Amino acid sequence: MAFTVYPAIDIRHGRVVRLAQGDYAQETRYGDDPLVQIEAYAEAGAEWLHLVDLDAAREGGYTLAPLLARIRADTGLRVQTGGGVRTEDDVRRILDAGAERVVVGSLAVREPAQVLQWIETFGAERITVALDTRQGRDGVWHLPVHGWTETADATLDVLAVRYAQGGLRHLLSTDIARDGMLSGPNLDLYAHLKALVPTLDVQASGGVRELADVHAAKAQGCGGIVLGRALLEGRLGVAEALAC
Repeated sequence: MAFTVYPAIDIRHGRVVRLAQGDYAQETRYGDDPLVQIEAYAEAGAEWLHLVDLDAAREGGYTLAPLLARIRADTGLRVQTGGGVRTEDDVRRILDAGAERVVVGSLAVREPAQVLQWIETFGAERITVALDTRQGRDGVWHLPVHGWTETADATLDVLAVRYAQGGLRHLLSTDIARDGMLSGPNLDLYAHLKALVPTLDVQASGGVRELADVHAAKAQGCGGIVLGRALLEGRLGVAEALAC
């Protein structure tokens, strides 16, 4: 299985930002022109980009189609992107704008039957399911939704298995407690997923701070890793991550 590095750009109000643990009140801004940062990643050798519409994740209605079209035209990067995806038409519009894959988060938790139908309609290579998770005191991995502001009844284990059985290939899972905190990825979470759903190409996300974390995620059997704050703050470079 190939290991893919996904530089991440999160957009809110047109700016590049990062949130701490998904909290919209804990926003750090990194620039007013996302395309400048994205072009730098492409020039450093990146082949993929993970693009998130934070406004849409909270309110619905994907807004980054014009930016997505420019990214494809100017850089040639393959883009997986999401935020506010609610309907099949949303998926189709994002793909038509140039996305390689559409990331489906909250709806994948609330309406798995609908998302499984999209996987059948568009193909397993065009959908990434994001099951972002927070471990409860009971040890269970729960699934916050709606911009991580509410918690669903379903659990990570139940849905990961259901999606694996339904034809999913690409699963992105973020330990929300680690997201944007530079505390290292939760390798125990990815070991758990590898054992639970070995057929899935799992993308590690949340907490990456240094090159050793990239090596560790690859060694754990992940299919890729999403790099956000560590790249934006220069703690890690795209080229050295790709060298893994």
